[in-house]
Amino acid sequence: MGNSVKRTVLAYSGGLDTSVIIQWLKETYSSEVVAFVADVGQGTEIKGLKEKAMKSGAKEIYIVDLKEEFVKDFVFPMLRAGAVYEGSYMLGTSIARPLIAKAQMEIARKVKADSVSHGATGKGNDQIRFELTYYAMDPHINVIAPWREWDLKGRSDLLRYAKKHNIDVPVTKKKPYSMDRNLFHLSFEGGILEDPWKAPKEDMFVMTLSPEKAPNRPTYIEVEYLAGDPVKINGKSMPPAALLEHLNKVGGKNGIGRIDIVESRYVGMKSRGVYETPGGTILHIGRQAVESLTMDRDLMHLRDGLMPRYAELIYNGYWYAPERRAMQAFIDESASAVTGTARLKLYKGNVTIVGRKAPTSLYRPDFATFEQDAVYDQKDANGFIKVNALRLKIDAMLGKSKL
Repeated sequence: MGNSVKRTVLAYSGGLDTSVIIQWLKETYSSEVVAFVADVGQGTEIKGLKEKAMKSGAKEIYIVDLKEEFVKDFVFPMLRAGAVYEGSYMLGTSIARPLIAKAQMEIARKVKADSVSHGATGKGNDQIRFELTYYAMDPHINVIAPWREWDLKGRSDLLRYAKKHNIDVPVTKKKPYSMDRNLFHLSFEGGILEDPWKAPKEDMFVMTLSPEKAPNRPTYIEVEYLAGDPVKINGKSMPPAALLEHLNKVGGKNGIGRIDIVESRYVGMKSRGVYETPGGTILHIGRQAVESLTMDRDLMHLRDGLMPRYAELIYNGYWYAPERRAMQAFIDESASAVTGTARLKLYKGNVTIVGRKAPTSLYRPDFATFEQDAVYDQKDANGFIKVNALRLKIDAMLGKSKL
């Protein structure tokens, strides 16, 4: 038996794991359990969770709509950085966890809970993302991570525990993989995907059509950005969550945003993941188009040099770390001039930039022209080249260059 605690707030999804955890917390810690559900765009998965949590033994349940905050204060700041982990992953699961954990801690304060709990396993990244946020919110919070404590080894053990304690767990055919959905993406891991040589089956995908089944005619859209954030689609202003939801539908119909990767987990092992991020992919490419017109070269290159570290911080759970906040201030400043419109062609899984314009564009045909202009004397290139070649000339004179 564990130490007695008065009240625990559990990050609850309604699945087998968290349904069992409610009873396990009551049995092991003599704790009341308050279930917390963060609505970050799971859709129909939210339906019926209140009744299910109460039947599983929860004292009460809080379901909080976080979709607007999720997109505005988490997804958009991340997109301003151009953050992509290991070249491909747009961090859809990673960016949701700090918000969920923050909101969970707010509920814990509200109900005066002694502890918080989650259903993340001891092998994955989510345990770290949740708990780093908990401690950033309250250094003294008591964290209970059942998968690191109990003797239950897998699904069969959990089902036996549920039956023993009369926990209502629907007997359904288990999906041969695990899924995590929010308004930014849908992820698939585990099960049949653990063999990286095997391609995922087409019927697995939810948000996107296969490129082969996408329309034979391209879709053209215009995305308008203000200081790095998307604000209009085809000239129509939209709030953040609605804008992303709209682009998910448009992108999904055109097969946009599927990736299949093997990534490096923070705990040290490799993991194969398949992701659908249709709207996010469109926004990322569109922003790059506007950046190409509006962002200073050296500023862009400095930002790009920091991007892998910034993406790594999000992936590893350090959203609330001081270095992430400092980097965000730089990123937001670098994006302050990224105002303009990208015209994009969506066609069978591809997003192609076909136009871009900006009111403060740094690109000027009258400057870049091969004809005579007022800002650049081609003779000036002589000295520019000689100064930059000086160290190479010295290297050659000393006999160090080997051509």
